[in-house]
Amino acid sequence: MTSSPDPDPRRLPVKLDSTSNGEFQPVPLDAAARHARGLAHEALTDAARRVGQSRRHYLASLLGAAATLGAFDRAFAAAGRRGGGFELPAEAPFELAAAEQALAGDEFIFDVQLHHVNPKGAWRQRAGPNAFRSMLNSNCGQADHIECFSSGALLKDVFLDSDTAMGVLSHVPGGADTNPLDFEAAGATRDTARALDGSERLLLHGRCMPTLRGELEGMAAQTERYRIHAFKTYTQFGPADGPAGFFLDDERFGTPFIEQARKLGVRNIAVHKGLPFGARGHEFSTARDIGAAAKRHPDMRFLVYHAGFDPGVKEGPYDPQARAGVDVLIRSLQEAGSPRNVYAELGSTWRYVMRDPEQAAHLLGKLLKAFGEQRVLWGTDSIWYGSPQDQIQAFRAFQISEEFQQKYGYPALTPALKRRIFGLNAAEVYGLQPDAMRMKLRKDGVGQRKAEYLNDPQPSFATYGPRTRGEFLALRQLQGGLP
Repeated sequence: MTSSPDPDPRRLPVKLDSTSNGEFQPVPLDAAARHARGLAHEALTDAARRVGQSRRHYLASLLGAAATLGAFDRAFAAAGRRGGGFELPAEAPFELAAAEQALAGDEFIFDVQLHHVNPKGAWRQRAGPNAFRSMLNSNCGQADHIECFSSGALLKDVFLDSDTAMGVLSHVPGGADTNPLDFEAAGATRDTARALDGSERLLLHGRCMPTLRGELEGMAAQTERYRIHAFKTYTQFGPADGPAGFFLDDERFGTPFIEQARKLGVRNIAVHKGLPFGARGHEFSTARDIGAAAKRHPDMRFLVYHAGFDPGVKEGPYDPQARAGVDVLIRSLQEAGSPRNVYAELGSTWRYVMRDPEQAAHLLGKLLKAFGEQRVLWGTDSIWYGSPQDQIQAFRAFQISEEFQQKYGYPALTPALKRRIFGLNAAEVYGLQPDAMRMKLRKDGVGQRKAEYLNDPQPSFATYGPRTRGEFLALRQLQGGLP
């Protein structure tokens, strides 16, 4: 697929930066990642000259993505990080067929964590006229900068500029009056993407913060008005004048929340675990409660968003004594007898560990050993990171080294396994038939628009989340005054 020039040639087609989704403080790149980014810029310039294209045109092509990932791989290998890497044919930066072999695909990609905001929502009265301005990496071309996070921006970034077929619209922490995505706007976005026969390209999460007054009672109204496919909660969220959070296996908040979801016929519990907001409620960000809750409620499914990943913990071989990070989730599962109704989701997690292939190899390897290939779900946390196409391409190319496979018992990342993670697992969770859905979605408004768009695509390679501590703290204030 060829592409029109990107408006900003300084951006890389595969993003390597400190951007966060707004739920954790941005972490600066280390020396190896900075070197990888610099090497990628050099590789793009040299390769574009070799194939006789302008740098702008080249970086927006599939060749540009191949050159970028190849440079990343060389830089990380030179830094001694050989536990995982991006495997591409040597000629991929110069020959389209070779680039397609590594980076193109026809998988059913179902992104179970998407976000956007309602630019005209009531939340803006509280947030003020400059909300989110500092989070933008550049002007997205809209007079109102909040439109950079709008429904239209999401539909372009995710469904036009990436290979994503379906997604789930989720929520951020906070009360109903401060949430940037209200149900009316979410429902309108879903309707925009709906196929002609009523099939839904976008599914909806309900939301519940049990530590807030009235939230449990409000769950029924959501299911009465909207078709809810899961209830999303944040166990580390609590009001300033109340508890700092809760665990899913406690009797005051966790059990009543799960039982109310069951009563309403919603069997999927999507729970944010990991990515701690700060010191307050940090203990509730850990996944130590997941196994017990899943064992107690075997008829429910627990979708663990971010897989318990904590940017403050460097992922390595499994440590049964770990106090935070993915290992806590794995230990919780093992202590409960490895219940089969728990799923690990990769939103923001995969995007973060792309900057360190050794961490990426450990994280994916441990999750696949503990959960099996059927219970790891694809999510990207877009729109905060812009288009998820670079995350998709990086995952297609990524492999766990044979050394790590032999030493730690990690599986090889085969095309069949990646297909399961990309979307087949989520399709089973949500009761979908991928082949039938793909046929329907080609005929919806988004599908028709994409067919036209690919004649002259305009990817931006932009990210929109906070990149510094100051931007992060500003966004936290907007999201319900979180600490």
